[in-house]
Amino acid sequence: MDLAPEHAIIAKGVVKTFRKKGRRKYGIGPKITPDELIYAVNGVDLTVRRGELFGLLGPNGAGKTTLVKCLSTLLLPNKGTAIISGHDIINDPIAARECIGITTGGERTLYWKLSGRDNLRYFAALYGLSSEEADRRISYLMKIMGLEDRQYERIEKYSTGMRQKVSISRALIHDPPVLLLDEPTLGLDPSFSRFIRSFIKKDLNQKQKKTIILTTHYMDEADQLCDRIAIMNEGKIVAVDTPEVLKRRIPQDEVLEVRCLGHADFSGIGQRVYADSVEGVTIYRIHAENVEDIMSQVIQAAHSAKILSMNVTKPTLEDVFIHLTGARLTGEDNEQ
Repeated sequence: MDLAPEHAIIAKGVVKTFRKKGRRKYGIGPKITPDELIYAVNGVDLTVRRGELFGLLGPNGAGKTTLVKCLSTLLLPNKGTAIISGHDIINDPIAARECIGITTGGERTLYWKLSGRDNLRYFAALYGLSSEEADRRISYLMKIMGLEDRQYERIEKYSTGMRQKVSISRALIHDPPVLLLDEPTLGLDPSFSRFIRSFIKKDLNQKQKKTIILTTHYMDEADQLCDRIAIMNEGKIVAVDTPEVLKRRIPQDEVLEVRCLGHADFSGIGQRVYADSVEGVTIYRIHAENVEDIMSQVIQAAHSAKILSMNVTKPTLEDVFIHLTGARLTGEDNEQ
């Protein structure tokens, strides 16, 4: 495998399968057949440069979390391998693990009966930090996370956002060069989400030069934070590039976004039409080479619905995802 020094992460042919639910247990009966397996990750090749903030984008079930767990050595790939900071996850997993900080959901990886500080002290001991170094790191992390006044309270008394801050601090306790952040803002309120995004981009990536893989199904988050993005679908990577280059892969340059009360039939107008519903409002995104040419058609076709607004926009990452996979991030095909 190419061990180019500019790459912090190199994955080659990574495959991870699971047995389908309801099938017989391993070791009972004949050999497992291919139709009894789910390919959560299916032959992934990936390179991430040192100091890069790299996004893994895709719907639930696309394989993002499974890939991250394979890279972190939490799961053993069925095939393939990866190199993390020069260490093979198969042949040298302990050395690879020492280079990695991972968060996979704060509420499942913390001890609720311990305080925030004691949680971090425990994980610092697992990484072999001295008592003095652990105290220094913990005090630093509690300060930048704004948890100094609550550090001696039990985790069970923390809000979801506070637990996520401790979870991220856990990933940072041994100051690793590589971070694997799996849905770090999932379920957080807007203020906590803004803080986490800013901390990841400005402090961890730009200031500390850490290499970061960020998984998310929030398109705006990926667009805002990531240097490059890999779009995953059904266990495979279907595209890799910068957000701007990915958005230029849409054949049409303009999108007419129409918000309606009720439903309208815009099929046959423009090149493609996608629909979504948010709090009783139906949002249509109509792709066309020139939206001015289709506006009168849209108004005539909306007779059964009340148009609330019409705006001309550029293609988004979600438009790219739909174009490449035929599905929205919910995993459903909402094309008219």
